[in-house]
Amino acid sequence: MAGKNVHSLDEANFEAEVINHAGKVLVDFSATWCGPCKVLAPIVGKLADEFEGTLKVCEVDIDRAPRLAQKYGVASVPTVMVFEGGEKKGTIVGVAKRDKLVKLAGL
Repeated sequence: MAGKNVHSLDEANFEAEVINHAGKVLVDFSATWCGPCKVLAPIVGKLADEFEGTLKVCEVDIDRAPRLAQKYGVASVPTVMVFEGGEKKGTIVGVAKRDKLVKLAGL
């Protein structure tokens, strides 16, 4: 897990935690074997701490939730998506700096 404020998601809880959440949700699709994902994880963790209460931050291990990866078109990791009111608002593929993720989330 990337940090104490990062929620781990799978196919069983994704809809409840992301789609049914009224606010903004940043979802980091990653894999344990992915080097760039390990670079991005601390950045995502810091965002979760910094914007606690404003932005819900979650992670999905694509190896544990392959149907989610397929459903959302995750072809490579890391892929970060932002959802608001249950709808996907934006996507970044690859390692992104903090400022780019903040902008993607509209914060």
